[in-house]
Amino acid sequence: MSEHHNHDHACCEVPAADSHYRGVLWAALVINALMFVVEVIAGVRAESVSLLADAVDFLGDAANYGVSLFVLPLALVWRARAALVKGLSMGTYGVGILALTAWNFARGVVPDPVSMGVIGTLALIANVAVAVMLYRYRKGDANMRSVWLCTRNDAIGNVAVLLAALGVFGTKAGWPDLFVATIMAILALTAAISVVRQARQELRGEPAAAD
Repeated sequence: MSEHHNHDHACCEVPAADSHYRGVLWAALVINALMFVVEVIAGVRAESVSLLADAVDFLGDAANYGVSLFVLPLALVWRARAALVKGLSMGTYGVGILALTAWNFARGVVPDPVSMGVIGTLALIANVAVAVMLYRYRKGDANMRSVWLCTRNDAIGNVAVLLAALGVFGTKAGWPDLFVATIMAILALTAAISVVRQARQELRGEPAAAD
């Protein structure tokens, strides 16, 4: 028990201004910004709510990486405040996706499964690359944790988009696309709760609870 606690504490002591971590964040920012442009264009053309949801997610992540770069040299309290803002943003994103899903359901849109599959594969490759780079920082402070959770959820979401593309192709209906969008929204809300909880603990000076 004590050994596990000490291990978790050591994991959280990753230097905030680590040059490698900064380089990873810059790479992640560029990748996510480019993928936002690609997915928003493809999402509009394919009329896929899951692709559009993923595009907005890429934009949010690019902004998150930018914020993380800004607060890296600052004290833990400022990094915790940044994480709190990002957590609330993730929650807002989740709610927004649920609303967009309901709207597309009412419209009865059937997206283009081929475009979903091609762009979903490209997005998965991009997110897996970023996730691999960020893996060593997954148990840092709330700010680092929020960056890791965003990237992890993106990769999971990309796999779901590919499954949705297969579902749309097989059923000729739009419900697989909407189902995946709902999953992505739930992932965002779950991650938001986790990040906000840890950020609030750090702002109160409390040790983060072990996973």
